[in-house]
Amino acid sequence: MLSGDRRAAAESVGALAGVSRVIAEVLPDQKLAEIRRLQEAGRVVAMVGDGINDAPALAQADVGIAMGTGTDVAMDAGQVTLVRGDLRGVATAIRLSRATLRTIRQNLFWALVYNVIGIPVAAGVLFPVFGWRLSPALAAAAMAFSSVSVVSNSLRLRRVSDGP
Repeated sequence: MLSGDRRAAAESVGALAGVSRVIAEVLPDQKLAEIRRLQEAGRVVAMVGDGINDAPALAQADVGIAMGTGTDVAMDAGQVTLVRGDLRGVATAIRLSRATLRTIRQNLFWALVYNVIGIPVAAGVLFPVFGWRLSPALAAAAMAFSSVSVVSNSLRLRRVSDGP
């Protein structure tokens, strides 16, 4: 945890948040330098901040997470803005991001499978061998079903919870 606050306050907050490494009483350029040092060491860095002093580090981090209760400068510098000023929102945002990527991959996979199979069948590839043809009405229904399945799969993201 990087903080411009006094050491005692920063260590207290770090202990409550379950953070073992706390660097306190740092200036904005020192926060930025620490982010860069971690990145140069091959680490992926997320920075959570809410103030003007956090903006350079938020912009440098791989993922800058601004608290919605903070300054406009911090919110502009970060890639993600949490609406509430609650650190637990960071875990929720990470969980939702992972679930969203998983859903995108699933939707792309099934759309690809549908198109790889459906388009050739609709074009009549199987007609010379098996005598199968896909009527235009059935092809349209299959396309509609594909769209409904993608939307239905995506709606499962509504179930991602705030809890652990």
